[in-house]
Amino acid sequence: MCVYVCVCVCLGKPSTGPALLTSAGDSEGSSQSDSLLFSSEMQDPDHSSSPGARDLRSSIGLAYLFSYNLLQFCGHTWTFANMSARFLSFGGDALAGTFYFVGVMMCGCQLLSILELFHIADGLEESRLLPRFVQVMQRNFLLFLIISQEEFQSQTVVCVLFYLWNMLDLIRYPYKLLRLISTPTFNMLWVRHTFFIPVYILSVIAEGVSILLALPYYETQGTYSVQLEAPVSVYVHFPYVLMAYLPLLAAGSGVTVRILLEERRQTLESWNQKMKIS
Repeated sequence: MCVYVCVCVCLGKPSTGPALLTSAGDSEGSSQSDSLLFSSEMQDPDHSSSPGARDLRSSIGLAYLFSYNLLQFCGHTWTFANMSARFLSFGGDALAGTFYFVGVMMCGCQLLSILELFHIADGLEESRLLPRFVQVMQRNFLLFLIISQEEFQSQTVVCVLFYLWNMLDLIRYPYKLLRLISTPTFNMLWVRHTFFIPVYILSVIAEGVSILLALPYYETQGTYSVQLEAPVSVYVHFPYVLMAYLPLLAAGSGVTVRILLEERRQTLESWNQKMKIS
């Protein structure tokens, strides 16, 4: 977070110019639709910044986004490789210890992903805020309120969920890295906007199963259930909160899938138009 604040200070107000990283769903079919938009096109309100200063801010922003995405990619690669190696070595016995061996790295990566919401809000990255917000909040809610409970960590669904999350991020972050330095190939676009969707749907189903499996534990242990005294005396039973969260999970995921399908349609249409022109 401190690094992000420093970058924002160096960049000034990112919202005054186009984003460094644009969403493929917002492209218009040009050869640079998925690549870096350089700061030579940025317009400062007071026209007081020199081209050299704008180039410096653009370079800082590019370096920051590249470092962030590379860090996330390395973290998820390590997690996926560790889980796969343990599964190949110990078979089903490795499932119960998944969180013990990779939980810290997963928690770090998911906490770090909150920065992506600021990237979008501040204009460093041009993308739709709602679907990314839903994905980030879903994961952090489940990870820190449910999976972090020691009694739940040995469940097989935790390993399944971690595999699906890592698959999604091993698609997302290499794609973002490639867009920063080049134009993605059609195969990369297809994987990001087609294969990504069913994997995301499976991860949402696994999240719902995790909540259902956690309900008996919270019923017996009473964890997170509290008695509120003000403004009115009311007892908050956490299992009821989880049951109320399930329809919210379904609704938010449904909206996200709809947006992802729309972005897929726009991206593939843009690619087809570009192929016809060339």
